[in-house]
Amino acid sequence: MCTMIVEKIKVDGSGKGTSGWFKLQGANISFDHPFNAPLEHALNIDFVNESIGPSARVAVELSETAARELVRSILAVLDQAEAGGHL
Repeated sequence: MCTMIVEKIKVDGSGKGTSGWFKLQGANISFDHPFNAPLEHALNIDFVNESIGPSARVAVELSETAARELVRSILAVLDQAEAGGHL
C-alpha cells in the first residue's frame, strides 16, 4: 500500500543529470514504493528544477538504514565545518 508521505522543499545547489549540470530549485522527499531499488518501501529523494522540465532531475532511493546514516553523516560533516569556522 502507498504511504502518500511526501515533503517538498526549496534547495539551493547544483545537480548533474543526463545533459550535464543544472541549478537545483527543489527536492521532493517521500517514503513510498521505489521505482528501482529492491525494497518494499524506500526514502526517495528527487532533486529537481521544474522550470527546466523532467530532464532536470536527480533521483535516489535509499533503504531506511542508508537514509538514517546519510542524515547522521550530513549533520556530522556540517558540525565539523562549523567547528572549524567554515560556516
